[in-house]
Amino acid sequence: MDLRETILAEHSKANCVNIVNWIGNNQLRFNQLLELFLDDNDPIVIQRAGWPLSYAVEAHPSFIQKHFSRLLKNLHKPKLQNAVKRNTLRLLQNVTIPEKFHGEIMNTCFNYIISHTEKPAIKAFSLAVLQQLLSNILIFYPR
Repeated sequence: MDLRETILAEHSKANCVNIVNWIGNNQLRFNQLLELFLDDNDPIVIQRAGWPLSYAVEAHPSFIQKHFSRLLKNLHKPKLQNAVKRNTLRLLQNVTIPEKFHGEIMNTCFNYIISHTEKPAIKAFSLAVLQQLLSNILIFYPR
């Protein structure tokens, strides 16, 4: 499959599912999708890659583990598309986030929540990520 061509073919649930099924449990195919999401020059490709990316991570959370640094660095790009923020946060709510990234992710989520310009979905996913992080902290550090 030419992944980039498939992403550009149409923006639909069926195409998203097709891409996720093609990735299956293949880390290398997932990495191809992640590269398009993080580094493609076409904003349409970046936007459309986010949807199947979040579903692939939901199915295989381990796929994203070695990519946290790049994913978080991407969130700090200026003029980042709403779709990139939304899909990044969507996938973060479903994974175990390494402790060394907790502070940075919490700060990013709090900044999105208090922003007057962020979209409601970005704020909602930020809250979900924070809830996941805080519930994990309470498990390790009970009262």
